Amino acid sequence: MHARRPDGFDGLSYRGGGRDEPGAARSFSASSDLSHWVSSPPDIPGSRNLHWGDKTPQAGPGAAPTPLGLIEEPCFAGAGSSAEQLNRFAGFGIGLASLFTENVLAHPCIVLRRQCQVNYHARNYHLTPFTIVNIMYSINKTQGPRALWKGMGSTFIVQGITLGTEGIISEFTPLPRELSHKWSLKQIGGHLLLKGLTYVVAMPFYSASLIETVQSEIIRDNPGILDCVKEGIGRVVGMGVPHSKRLLPLVVLTFPTVLHGVLHYIISSVIQKFVLFVLKRENSHSLPTETSSSVQSMLDAYFPELIASFAASLCADVMLYPLETVLHRLHIQGTRTIIDNTDLGYEVLPINTQYEGMRDCINSIKREEGMLGFYKGFGAVVVQYTLHVAVLQLTKIIYSTLLQNVA
Repeated sequence: MHARRPDGFDGLSYRGGGRDEPGAARSFSASSDLSHWVSSPPDIPGSRNLHWGDKTPQAGPGAAPTPLGLIEEPCFAGAGSSAEQLNRFAGFGIGLASLFTENVLAHPCIVLRRQCQVNYHARNYHLTPFTIVNIMYSINKTQGPRALWKGMGSTFIVQGITLGTEGIISEFTPLPRELSHKWSLKQIGGHLLLKGLTYVVAMPFYSASLIETVQSEIIRDNPGILDCVKEGIGRVVGMGVPHSKRLLPLVVLTFPTVLHGVLHYIISSVIQKFVLFVLKRENSHSLPTETSSSVQSMLDAYFPELIASFAASLCADVMLYPLETVLHRLHIQGTRTIIDNTDLGYEVLPINTQYEGMRDCINSIKREEGMLGFYKGFGAVVVQYTLHVAVLQLTKIIYSTLLQNVA
């Protein structure tokens, strides 16, 4: 169907009467008797230049000009995009600072912690952070700062091997690498089996990395970057660096290694989920003011994950510290490793233990060193996580200041 048009309408102007009548053409918009033929486009509330209740402005002499404020909309979009870029950059910086603290800044604490754990000669257990700081200062004074960061490269290699092994196993097997929200007991079992297999593959390289972190800087040569990989492979095939007859086979080390790794993963995952749930629940109930809403919302977006990860790692390390002491002593036995004297800060001591296995190691520590012998070097854990808290708090202050200045 075609809409009926009035007689004399030629599309641009209207001539009254018939087409043969002479006369000047009248403007179509100026005609008053054609109002029933002209209609405005339908108003769409919520469209770009309209709001609820507004009408489309009519073209004519009395039409109001378009407000200039509507043209400024792209400016607000640009400001929002710049703020969003700043938020992303700040979030990346916060995560990088946390990663740097956990793996680089806290590495001297890991070195002292492991040396204290394997030193069965030690009379000073270093259960408080004050004695650990003192021994760090003594080692740094006698051997230089390099002695506190030894073995850091091998720890990154072990982490890379662990992640790569987990990815390869999950690709070629049905074992799930991540758990979905609708998990089942079968999925949990497969996921934990994947973690256990990963720890088994990374076990010889972990032993080589442990030796590099506790070996005294006084007697060792400059290790290469890939010495950890070479010694780990040599440990598997039974070649490479000569070891004593007290060296425990990898089969004996499999159970304590997998047990410690899987328990650490379970404890840290459960605590992380719980802390994250509590933090998000508290943030949902809090009502920030208008001036601090943007800052608080961005803080709520980044920091709960970091705080939950920090709390999970701390609780897992504290709860499994005795098992870690036993594990490190079993790994270091028979490797002809010489460590620093953690009582004095200078001199060296050989490791000559003769444990038959995990149970014999536990009984020997309990009998000869007491229950506190399982917690040798625990002060290093306190120093490590104190540094982590300080860095997180500092980055939070810097981040809040940047967002307030932008706002």
